[in-house]
Amino acid sequence: MLRGLVAVLSIALTVFALADCVQTEDDKIRGIPKWAWIVLIVLLPWVGPITWLVVGKDRTGPAPKRPQRRGPSAPDEDPDFLRKLDEDIRRERRERGQNGSGEGPADPDTPRS
Repeated sequence: MLRGLVAVLSIALTVFALADCVQTEDDKIRGIPKWAWIVLIVLLPWVGPITWLVVGKDRTGPAPKRPQRRGPSAPDEDPDFLRKLDEDIRRERRERGQNGSGEGPADPDTPRS
């Protein structure tokens, strides 16, 4: 059972590395030519595919582009929203202070006496 699992893993790794090598552009292949990598991957189980995955391909290229969002991503990052919120809070505190309703201090952060 264990030998069968090792054989299946070896074949899967070889197929994966071979497909990756064949699909890789020639200018991103390091070390030896593509045809030599293919021979190495096919003829040396485990060693060939692992060597290809570790050193055979230049993987330092630019990261895949993500769609760029315009403007802030959340309300707390929007300076206009924060400015309006601050103005609303100040106006509400002034209105509470002018009404004199006796519900407590105009500033909720101020402790009661």
